[in-house]
Amino acid sequence: MLRSLVLLAAIILAMPGTAAADQNNPELDKLFGKLQSANGLSAQAVQDQIWQVWHDSGSETVDLLMLDASEAINRGLLDQAEAQYDAIVDLAPAFAEGWNRRATLRFMRGNYTGSIEDINRVLELEPRHFGALAGLGAIYDRLNQPAAALKSFEQALLINPHMREVKQRAEALEKEIGDRDI
Repeated sequence: MLRSLVLLAAIILAMPGTAAADQNNPELDKLFGKLQSANGLSAQAVQDQIWQVWHDSGSETVDLLMLDASEAINRGLLDQAEAQYDAIVDLAPAFAEGWNRRATLRFMRGNYTGSIEDINRVLELEPRHFGALAGLGAIYDRLNQPAAALKSFEQALLINPHMREVKQRAEALEKEIGDRDI
């Protein structure tokens, strides 16, 4: 724990001003265009490329913090991971993926309000973030708000029609909502 705090302090002191807003990378427009027409393995490859762009903060410091937070999660050190994500969003508030990762961790911890707040920030920075939209749908699904969940899942699928689990859950919610209306 002390080693991590010392490392975090050293990283913060060495950090340049702000991280690059990767979601503004001009390659993303091309990739999202390809995603619409892709299928099968090519769709997965395009999704992977989008995630790769989103994960590159443009700052070695932020990238190291992201890696360390992921490792903390893998070791079950969720408080440590959340503190690192807090530092990331403080240091690089224009880095959408920092907010998305913290939203995911907050979801895992049952902090749905905090997760929704972070997802809203992600979507302000990158409205095409299909992962954040799918996460928002999962939160509303957990909160037993099927109409809101369906709306979020549908928005995610408009951007990325290749998310099989999201599509299956959206179809199930459509049926549930339809059954309630009868």
